[in-house]
Amino acid sequence: MQYTLSDLRLFLAIAETQNLTKGAEKVFLAPSTASHKIKTLESNIGTVLLNRHARGISLTTAGEIFLRHARHTLANLEQMHADLMPFAKGLQGHIRLWANTHAIHSYLPADLAVFLGAHPSVSIALEEHTSADILDAVQKGDIDAGIVAEPNEPGNLTLLDYRDDRLVLITPLLHPLANCGRTTFANVLHHPFVMLHNGSAIHTFTMNIVSALGQHLNVRVQVKSFEAVCRMVSAGVGIGLVPFDAISQQPHLPIAIIELDEPWAKRALKVCVRSPTQLGGFTGLLVNQLTRQV
Repeated sequence: MQYTLSDLRLFLAIAETQNLTKGAEKVFLAPSTASHKIKTLESNIGTVLLNRHARGISLTTAGEIFLRHARHTLANLEQMHADLMPFAKGLQGHIRLWANTHAIHSYLPADLAVFLGAHPSVSIALEEHTSADILDAVQKGDIDAGIVAEPNEPGNLTLLDYRDDRLVLITPLLHPLANCGRTTFANVLHHPFVMLHNGSAIHTFTMNIVSALGQHLNVRVQVKSFEAVCRMVSAGVGIGLVPFDAISQQPHLPIAIIELDEPWAKRALKVCVRSPTQLGGFTGLLVNQLTRQV
């Protein structure tokens, strides 16, 4: 099959306007030229894409499929241009980094700010994922490095020390649990919780723990950050499960801290790579900086 990007743009314009003349105008073509190009396109593909009517056009089933792929192709092309644009402006390096919720909402922003300040010609594509997904992406080579909670089975990946923290419960000062000091997670599941949003790594992690206990979590409110969890808890909305570092950043809030007697509450954050000796230049510099924090 032979067709060009201009053919895709023309077809998209006609489909969006449902009119050949208006579609041709959008891509600066004469209607006769546009009509000829569409007929040639249909001939090359071997099927009719448009139904012609007196007042416009409609897509055939094949046309609907072609439209979906045309949109996808053009969107990918625009994303490619967007990804390459920084290099045209002098960018020299790009790092693909995934991290779990804990790292992204605690230590990582400040650490990345220091690195990017020292390396203005480098960009970082940072995404939040669960530790399991991060390990899988590093293994496949989809990303350059990841930050995870220490896994039981890292496989043949290399884990480097990044930070140590712990998950704790927080409650309003007047909550019945406020003075208990320590507890197990199972003992508090009947209380209303303030949680991060669905899809966040810590939400997935917590729900898996609850499921393993054969229980259900009473989620009262979901928010977008640990800071918001702390504020909601201090206002009396419910209790929360957060990294201790998230509390230390807001020492003025009226909340009580309860330690968890759970092995999973200890969170050793690790930088995960396939092989430290095979890291690219800027990725190696970033990993070295992050692991110097220990």
